[in-house]
Amino acid sequence: MGHSSPDRAAERAYLPRAAPPTNHGHTTAAWVTVVLVLIGATVSSLAVMGALVWLFWVGMGIVVIGLIAGRVLKMLGFGQPAAQDAAELHGH
Repeated sequence: MGHSSPDRAAERAYLPRAAPPTNHGHTTAAWVTVVLVLIGATVSSLAVMGALVWLFWVGMGIVVIGLIAGRVLKMLGFGQPAAQDAAELHGH
C-alpha cells in the first residue's frame, strides 16, 4: 500500500508512539462497578416483567450504589490511573 505510482504520491502513515502497557481497565473498581450494575439491571428487568414497581426502583438503587462504589474505589487507588499518573509511573 505504501508503493508510489507515477500518477500518485506515496501514502504516508503517521502512527503515534506505542502506548505504555496498561491493564485495560481490569481493576477492582471496574469489576465491582460492572457486577453491581449488572445485578441492578437484572433486578430491574425482572421487576418490569413482573410489574413490580418497588422492585424496579430497588434495582435502580443497586445500579446507583454500583456507580458510587466504583468511583469511591477509584479514588482509593483501586482503579485505572489517570493518563498523567500512568505517564509518570512509566517514566514518560
